[in-house]
Amino acid sequence: MRRAAALLAGAAAVALARAAWWEPRRLDVPEHELRLPSWPRRLDGLRVALVSDLHTGAPGAGLDRTGEVVARVRAARPDLIALLGDFVDPTVVGARPVAPADVAARLAGLSAPVGVVAVLGNHDWSHTGHGMAQALRDAGVTLLENEALRLEARGGPLWIAGTADATTRDPRVGQALAGVPAGDPVIVLSHDPDVFRYVPKRVALTLSGHTHGGQVDVPGLRERVIPSRFGTRYKAGHVVEHDRHLFVSRGIGTSQLPVRLGAPPEIPVLTLRS
Repeated sequence: MRRAAALLAGAAAVALARAAWWEPRRLDVPEHELRLPSWPRRLDGLRVALVSDLHTGAPGAGLDRTGEVVARVRAARPDLIALLGDFVDPTVVGARPVAPADVAARLAGLSAPVGVVAVLGNHDWSHTGHGMAQALRDAGVTLLENEALRLEARGGPLWIAGTADATTRDPRVGQALAGVPAGDPVIVLSHDPDVFRYVPKRVALTLSGHTHGGQVDVPGLRERVIPSRFGTRYKAGHVVEHDRHLFVSRGIGTSQLPVRLGAPPEIPVLTLRS
């Protein structure tokens, strides 16, 4: 019994060290290939990098971490970069507040041939009000809230529509898509994947973060902590419902507690296929 107790204590110590130190400081850049029914051949092979949930200010998530993220994204050479919100978070246990302008200045180092487009998350609005929005705009980053932007991609239009955050604001998918011509390719950015249920089939792909992949992806626990009205339905990865496509990033930082287990930080890079 003593030996079993010692082994159990050792396993618990290893899991704690992994959750509190090693895993939160990982940074995976996984490649995914998505085949989308409404994606035009002209844009076949377009690469999109997803940067979500930096939560800058948390332990292990200072400005140096933001700089590392920028370097990893640039090395991946995407055609389009989607910034999916929760750039700052002073409420994580052990966090130190970071000025929105400092985060935005680091993100200004991102560039891509088609563009860099952002939406805000619940922590941005809760802790900085309009501060993060203004900081991103001052740094030259295009920010969308219930509106769409026409970009030029491979000789034709590509529309990016961004919705307001579902927790702190009023997301209006119809308003965001109102100016997008029928038949033109469009991608929706929404920090919270719960908005996906309102996205029509005409949208080729919805991109989200917010869930952190459960952050502590342990059965019985993730169901209690995942910030979604739909439980684990939109936990992470590629989701297809009624021929509509969603991809949810596990994100980079941490929320509430600076731990991750079974849900390592990531910058997904998606190759979109017709």
